[in-house]
Amino acid sequence: MVDLNDPVIRGYLKQLVGDEGLKMIENMPEGEVTDEKIAEETGVLLNIVRRTLFILNEYKLVVCRRERDTSSGWLTYLWRLDLSGIENRLEKERKKLIQNLEQRLEFEEGNVFFECPEGCLRLLFSEATNYHFLCPLCGEDLVAQDNSKTIENIRSRLNKLKKCG
Repeated sequence: MVDLNDPVIRGYLKQLVGDEGLKMIENMPEGEVTDEKIAEETGVLLNIVRRTLFILNEYKLVVCRRERDTSSGWLTYLWRLDLSGIENRLEKERKKLIQNLEQRLEFEEGNVFFECPEGCLRLLFSEATNYHFLCPLCGEDLVAQDNSKTIENIRSRLNKLKKCG
């Protein structure tokens, strides 16, 4: 069983489906239920329930089964929460984040940056030369940026993420 109180799992689910979606997940009835029943039992609006179910289905965190009413021909969709794959999802996200941070680190370490003292923008050296080291937005002289803190923060985050694996 997945611990919905785990801050990593809660954060991930909240990022995917928002506060109302998380409320729905926390209060979702056991077994297979219709979206209308989920809305009724959780107090979450039906359109939010449907949006949340669609997102969870996309990430394979719910199971959906269709049933056709033989007399009317109507289809009924039955939903069941299945968070058993969330650990694999989190691991994929962690690896993707590590890869993105490694690329960002390489970019930060391999370039020289200039910034506007007014905070308008940040440019690569080659871009700054195109503007004659003047901010194209406000006209101030661009100054060399010391990005060592940025590099340090990226390395720190990478180390934390790599230790989790």
